[in-house]
Amino acid sequence: MSDDIERYAQNLRDELDGAALYASLARAETDPVRKDLFMQLSQAETEHAGLWQAKLEAAGARSRPFTPSFRTRMLSGLARRFGTRFVLPALAVAEFADRDKYAGQDDAKAMSSEEHSHAAVIEAAAGRPSGLAGADIARAERWHRGGTGNELRAAVLGANDGLVSNLCLVTGVAGAGASAQTILLTGLAGLVAGAVSMALGEWLSVTNSREFARAQIAREQQELEETPEAERKELALIFQAKGLAREDAQRVARELMSNKRSALETLTREELGIDPTELGGNPWSAAGFSFLLFAAGAFFPVVPFFFNDGFAGMAWSIGLSVLALGVIGLGTSLFSGLGPVYSAVRQIVIGAAAAGVTYGTGALIGVSIS
Repeated sequence: MSDDIERYAQNLRDELDGAALYASLARAETDPVRKDLFMQLSQAETEHAGLWQAKLEAAGARSRPFTPSFRTRMLSGLARRFGTRFVLPALAVAEFADRDKYAGQDDAKAMSSEEHSHAAVIEAAAGRPSGLAGADIARAERWHRGGTGNELRAAVLGANDGLVSNLCLVTGVAGAGASAQTILLTGLAGLVAGAVSMALGEWLSVTNSREFARAQIAREQQELEETPEAERKELALIFQAKGLAREDAQRVARELMSNKRSALETLTREELGIDPTELGGNPWSAAGFSFLLFAAGAFFPVVPFFFNDGFAGMAWSIGLSVLALGVIGLGTSLFSGLGPVYSAVRQIVIGAAAAGVTYGTGALIGVSIS
């Protein structure tokens, strides 16, 4: 019983802290839509606190006087000084981290669902543009999550992994004094081994991601069946966080909830951040893409040894690798925001430094073995 009482008291303090923080955000907010959103969140946290207060009293315990935590006072002060948008990213991270705090408490399952909702609402308020209507929101979300920026980044970095790792392998073996045939065999083995390893890792990553997404969707579907009213409120809050007026957000939520399939798809996108039509992509195509990208990068340091040996082969290998590193650096500038020349030079310097270290290591090992 003493453990339950301490848990009730801790939950009560957490909910009162949340209510106080959201109330302070509402006071600091000038936009009426967002002000109303924060007030609703504060009221929800206050209701949660009332439930824990009742449990404490039923257990014969008295709650201690509430004093806002240092974190609450700090975030409230920053919101008053710099505005709510200044503190929302930090608050979104905290809400996301705490969204499962009631998952293991059997007497708080309903609140666990609402904590997930609050995390989604604050994420939307922190990182989504305001002023979007319902259909626009859906389109914006799909564009945001399905853009080619991440795919371009993955392609460039995948080729870079293959190039740098195999360049280091080739220069390390060359530094040890190996023959051209040995260097070629080692480079080809490194190409195949690295590409297979990358493909397998990508397949496992995407497969696990899809399985986790399915489990989350199944849980969301169960909540939709068991607590439809709570899910409707959740949708309304998310849309309000994105800039819709309260009445419009509630209307859109009601319309979506009239069709369970549409409601589940929308909740999956908005709360979980999952595209139900993709579930993170195809693991086989991801594995094949990863294999080809790594192999393409790893091929540059090896190909000269098909035609040359000794110093000429090493010179051509380094020259082609430097050229490829420069091209990869130009590619990274497309998503890093840095200048193309700076990115290319930085990529070449880092790759050359890594190759130099492995060449020196290979030379030391070769001397010690001989």
